[in-house]
Amino acid sequence: MAQDELFTVNSDLTRPPEPPAGPGPGPREPSRVDPHAPLAVRMRPRSLDEVVGQRHLLGPGAPLRRLVEGAAPASVLLYGPPGTGKTTLANLVSTATGRRFVALSALSAGVKEVRGVIEEARRRRAYQAEDTVLFIDEVHRFSRTQQDALLGAVEDRTVLLVAATTENPSFSVVSPLLSRSLVLQLHPLTDDDVRGLVRRAAADERGLAGRFILAEDAEDHVVRLAGGDARRALTALEAAADAAAAKGGDTIDLTTVESTVDKAAVRYDRDGDQHYDVISAFIKSIRGSDVDAALHYLARMIEAGEDPRFLARRLVVHASEDIGMADPTALQAAVTAAHAVQFIGMPEGRLALAQATVHLATAPKSNAVIAGIDAALADVRAGRIGTVPPHLRDGHYAGAARLGNAQGYRYPHDVPEGVLAQQYPPDELVGRDYYHPTQRGAERTLAERVPRLRRTLRDG
Repeated sequence: MAQDELFTVNSDLTRPPEPPAGPGPGPREPSRVDPHAPLAVRMRPRSLDEVVGQRHLLGPGAPLRRLVEGAAPASVLLYGPPGTGKTTLANLVSTATGRRFVALSALSAGVKEVRGVIEEARRRRAYQAEDTVLFIDEVHRFSRTQQDALLGAVEDRTVLLVAATTENPSFSVVSPLLSRSLVLQLHPLTDDDVRGLVRRAAADERGLAGRFILAEDAEDHVVRLAGGDARRALTALEAAADAAAAKGGDTIDLTTVESTVDKAAVRYDRDGDQHYDVISAFIKSIRGSDVDAALHYLARMIEAGEDPRFLARRLVVHASEDIGMADPTALQAAVTAAHAVQFIGMPEGRLALAQATVHLATAPKSNAVIAGIDAALADVRAGRIGTVPPHLRDGHYAGAARLGNAQGYRYPHDVPEGVLAQQYPPDELVGRDYYHPTQRGAERTLAERVPRLRRTLRDG
């Protein structure tokens, strides 16, 4: 090969590739729905008008509506429980404005796949003026390195990122990505939202096309089982329709629904914010003496598979924090429940947890114990420590008496009352009161006794 031919070949290798042929971007027609796809997929909204719920994000001028309509190109993090429309909204962002749509799942994609999508998006924007929407489902499962790989492309809008997560992004998404994105929280669908969706699916040509009569009580049961999850509602409806068809019938009644779906959705993730939200509600219900609410949240956590040892530990903590000496048996009940759970395990351990929950929720309440120890800790941390009075110091060693230790100590059991005037705190803390009993429960007696003890100790 001649030298000039070699030069030509090598020059071609470094020349930018020609832009691929084809028209530029434009509004895309809705893709044809596969009639064999699951009902939830077939009924996925094709426009904003078909989206149920999320009025706070989709009203006139709302951020998500502006994004879908192409007026506010910004990356977003869609945060909300399953079945509230995160994937649907991501699709609409691309479909309504003619953007190319690429979906990745954090369960299967790695840094290599993310960088590949970004490089392809950069090439298409340069040669076809085509923007790319990158949808990442369950972005909270991406490692920090995987999330960091997105930063540059999000910053210069090489991709319009639409990331979905069921976890609070404040805990699960790196700060630089949070700062480059709008965080939009999706709410669980209301019963009316789910009911409207079920009725639409029963009548729409993409759905059941009116082939089945949905009984009112069966519809109520589907809505109740869904728990605000559109996907779960449509899955239950489809399963019930298949069961009715298998019997040769055209009516979906309550018995048919109950035979196909027997458990409602429980939104709970042991590693996510649902874990913290539900345990917080459980604790606050105990503190507020609402035994029914406390049992409800306990049941949610048990049904979702929460570690029963965690539940037992929280009961032990709050026996002292919220009840304390107003009912000294509360701590005993909580500790006993913890031992019972460890000894017998689940599911029988739920009974001990429930008994302790009922005991704590119905007990008189006092936070005097936690207030007392926290006040004492605050003084210690602030340097209000002082020295131990000499008469209280250890005297069990040679030379203690020569140092003045343990001299003058008065033994309380030497007097009939068992209490006598004597200084116990360091000089700097004489007269400092930490424990303030309430007038509730067994602490009412202490509210009378403690001031008497203080007068005897200090005044004689």
